[in-house]
Amino acid sequence: MKALLFVCILLFSVQIGRAQPATATPLLRDLQTALARKHTYDRQRQQRIAVLTAAFRASQRQPQAQFELGLRIYEEYKAFQYDSAFVYSQQLTRLARQLNRPEKAELARLKLAFILLSAGMFKETFEELDHIRPAYLSRADKQDFYFLQARAYSDLGDFNHDQVYRPAYHAQALAYADTALQFSPPGSYAQLAVQQFKALKTGQLAQGATLYRQIRQLPHLTRHQLAVSASTTAYIYSQLRQENQAFELLLVSAIADVQSATKETVALFQLSEHCYRRGDLENAYIFIKEARAQATFYKARQRQLAISHISSIIEGQKISIIEQQRRSLRLYAGAVTLLAAAVFGFILLIFKQLRRLQKAGRLISATNQALEERNQALGRLNTGLHEANQIKQEYIGYYFHNNSQLLDRLETLKNALDTQLGSKQYGAVQRLVSGLNIRQQRQELLRGFDAVFLRLFPQFIPQFNALFGPEHQFRLPNDQLLSTELRIFALIRLGITDSEQISRMLGYSINTIYTYKTRVKNRSVVPNEEFEARIMAIEAV
Repeated sequence: MKALLFVCILLFSVQIGRAQPATATPLLRDLQTALARKHTYDRQRQQRIAVLTAAFRASQRQPQAQFELGLRIYEEYKAFQYDSAFVYSQQLTRLARQLNRPEKAELARLKLAFILLSAGMFKETFEELDHIRPAYLSRADKQDFYFLQARAYSDLGDFNHDQVYRPAYHAQALAYADTALQFSPPGSYAQLAVQQFKALKTGQLAQGATLYRQIRQLPHLTRHQLAVSASTTAYIYSQLRQENQAFELLLVSAIADVQSATKETVALFQLSEHCYRRGDLENAYIFIKEARAQATFYKARQRQLAISHISSIIEGQKISIIEQQRRSLRLYAGAVTLLAAAVFGFILLIFKQLRRLQKAGRLISATNQALEERNQALGRLNTGLHEANQIKQEYIGYYFHNNSQLLDRLETLKNALDTQLGSKQYGAVQRLVSGLNIRQQRQELLRGFDAVFLRLFPQFIPQFNALFGPEHQFRLPNDQLLSTELRIFALIRLGITDSEQISRMLGYSINTIYTYKTRVKNRSVVPNEEFEARIMAIEAV
C-alpha cells in the first residue's frame, strides 16, 4: 500500500511540474489583476462616452459646441472601437461643412485617416492623407498629420516585407518624421515620441532607450502614451537581444492598455510571443486569446491576420501538451483506481463507527443546547428576582416610613379635633380642616416615589432619552426628579401597565394617561409597538 501511494504521489509531482508556468514577476501579476478587472475599465470608458453622447444629442442646434463634443467622443473611441470612431469622424465632417469652417473639415479628415490606419486600411488611409490641406491645420495638428504620414509609410513597409519597396517606404517615413519634428514643442511627449520613432528606424537603438527614460519623466503622461512608448522601447530591446527588459516593458505597456481600455494595441500580442518563446504556454495562450478578442472588438484587420498565425501555433502546441498530459494521466489512473479501492475498504470499515459517533454527537449537541437554554432562562429569572427583591425592599422601606409619618400627622390631627370639638371651637375646626393641603401631600408622595425609583434606576432618564431625537429629549429643572411623562413610564418599568391603575396613583384621568403615553411614543425614534419593551429593558442597579 505504501509503495502504491508513493508511485501515485511521484506521478502527480511530475505532472504538476510539467504544467507549472514560468515564475511570475510582480508586473506579470499586475497584468493578470488588470485583465481580471478589464470589464471595469471598459465600463468606465463607456460611461464617459455615454455622458458625452447625451450632451452631443442635446446640442443639435449648436453646431460649434456639437463639433467640440463630437471631437471628444471620437477621442474616446479612436483606440477603443473603430466602427464608432468612424461614425463620429463622419459626424465631424458633416458639422465642419455645416459651420463652413475649412480648418475643421481638414481636422475631421485627419481624424478619419488616423483610425483607417489603426484598422489596417492602408489604401483608404493614403487617400485621406493625400486630400488633407495642412495649411488649414493648427501647429499641433500639423505635427499629428506629418507623424501620421510617417507611421503610415512605416507600417506599410513592415506589412509588405518587400525588399524592393520597403526601403522607399521607410525613407518616406523618416522624411515625414523630420517634418513632424518641426512642429513639435521642445521637450514635449510629441517631440520625444517622434525622436524615438526615428531612432528605431535608423538603428540608433541606444538613443531610443534613452528617450524612453525621458518620456517616463514627463509630467501628466497618460496611460496611453506610456503604453505606446513602452511598447516601442520593448521592440528596441528585442533588437538589442535584451529579452528580459523587452518582456518587462511589454508588461508595462499591456497593463497601461488594459487600464486605459485601449483595444488598438500590440503589447498583448507581442507578450504572447515572448511567453511562447520562454516556454510559458499557459500565459501565451491567455494573452493571445485576449489580443485576438481586442483586435476583433476594435476591427483591426492587419492585426487579426498576424494574431491568427501565432494563435494557431500556440494552440497547436497547447493541444500537443494536453495529449502528453492525457498519456501521463493513463499511467497513474490505474494506480489511483487501486488506491481508491483500498480507501473504499477503509471507508466501509469506519462508516458504521462514524454513524454511531454522529448519532452520539447529535444527542450530546441537543442535550447541551437544552442545558444552555435552561441556563439562560435561569439567568434571566435570577436577574428578574434580584431586581424584584431590590425594588420590593426599597419601596417597602419607603412606604413604611411614609405611612408612619402619615399616621403621626393623623394622630396629631385627631387630638386637635377632639380638643376643639370638646370645647365647641367650631371655627378652629374649620380652620384646621382648611389648612389641610391634599395637593401638597400628593406632590410629596410622588417626589418620594421619584427619589426611590431613581435610586433603583439611576440611568433611567439617560436611557429613556436615548429613545428620542435631540429635539424631543426630556430636560428637567434641577429641583425636579421626574416629569409626569417620565413617571408614567417609570410605573410601567415597575410592572404597573394598567392605565386605570396608573391614573389613580398619579391623580389623573385615564384619558390623560392615554394622551401622555401616545404623545411620548409618537415623538420617539423607536416604533410604537416596541417602545414599552425598550422601557422594560432598562436595568436596575
